[in-house]
Amino acid sequence: MDIANQLIDKLKNKTARVAVLGMGYVGLPFAAVFAEAGFEVTGIDPIEEKMNLLNDGESYIMDVPTETVNRLVKAGKLKGTTDYSVLKDVDAVAICVPTPLRQTGDPDLSFIVNAAEGLAPYVHAGMVVVLESSTYPGTTRELVLPALTEKSGLVAGENLFIAFSPERVDPGREDWTTKNTPKVIGGITEKCTEVSAVWYSQALDRVVPVSSTEVAEMTKLLENTFRMINIGFVNELALMCDRLGVDVWEVIDAAATKPFGFMKFSPGPGLGGHCIPIDPLYLSWKLHSLNYTARFIELASEINTGMPRFVITKVQDALNDHQKSLKGSDVLVLGAAYKPDIDDLRESPAIDVIRLLQQKGARVSYHDPYIPKITHEDWKIESVQDVMKAVRSADCVVIVTNHKVYDYPAILKESNLIVDTRNALGKAGTKNQKVVRL
Repeated sequence: MDIANQLIDKLKNKTARVAVLGMGYVGLPFAAVFAEAGFEVTGIDPIEEKMNLLNDGESYIMDVPTETVNRLVKAGKLKGTTDYSVLKDVDAVAICVPTPLRQTGDPDLSFIVNAAEGLAPYVHAGMVVVLESSTYPGTTRELVLPALTEKSGLVAGENLFIAFSPERVDPGREDWTTKNTPKVIGGITEKCTEVSAVWYSQALDRVVPVSSTEVAEMTKLLENTFRMINIGFVNELALMCDRLGVDVWEVIDAAATKPFGFMKFSPGPGLGGHCIPIDPLYLSWKLHSLNYTARFIELASEINTGMPRFVITKVQDALNDHQKSLKGSDVLVLGAAYKPDIDDLRESPAIDVIRLLQQKGARVSYHDPYIPKITHEDWKIESVQDVMKAVRSADCVVIVTNHKVYDYPAILKESNLIVDTRNALGKAGTKNQKVVRL
């Protein structure tokens, strides 16, 4: 029996040992799903504190309950370490590391490079490696493949199997999870795709093979670029409606009654999360290297990144209408996470809103039940303890994230002035003189 079929047999009978490089918002749910399916999974992460929590049976990600982690750890199906040397005994590796942008807007692939370099000394015949990190088309073939084959002498598709499968994690969702969200996967060769698809199909409900790593990489960028451009369009619609004196939320709700040819997107104070604000810029950067300008992407990015400043203008004008200056006013920002009901602060527009308010001279406080403090570059701010006390004392409340736990009728009643960027107050805020909507 050849190496590929030997590995396939081990994957099917779940005697293959699995490792996950990077145990964050993607890696921990991934590891938990495969451990639930019966594999022995080792998570590897350089942050020792996280690995200690994992080994103590505690979860640090909201989407994975502590009871699940505790059960899997006690059953010997899940453990964590900072030591890459355990990879020498592993058969299947998923790379789930972050891929942020540098300050210059260029892709920061250092996490992928470091993961590949950490794996390289322990890569061996009969191993399958799948990159999950969002990146530009060509990354798997140009970076991961040579890192794992040049010194080892292994050949992709013969005795080493390398693929790309874009993560599709949407934090906070209970309907679509790591297990039941269809999983696209494309290998360096057909055999790489086959082996990788067999591995993933042992734990995930549906696997969608494609012809290459580049197709799989581009698929993720299409998904998130689609959302980013449509959000950019509806944000521009909000700017236009503001000029026209038309309620953008009423317009969107009316358009959404059409049962075909329309998909509802909502405006907001900016884009957040690891994927939507960043992934399209990876594609734009890659196309620049090919002398092509991704015009839709760059225009949508320009509009989306300008939304926090538009929010500040709304706050400034609202205070002015109440005979107050933004400078010296007490402004409470409600919600800091990038989307409702999660603890994820990555790329959240709340950070820009808070900083811009501070730069304008406002005395800014914030509240978020899921994020007790924000530490960003050179500043730190802690969530207020008593949200309703802060609401009553604020000159203006800015709703940035519409968490469900907030008592919006009480906030509306007790506040002096509200700028609602998420339509959190709904119709109750449309006829109230102290409410300004995006």
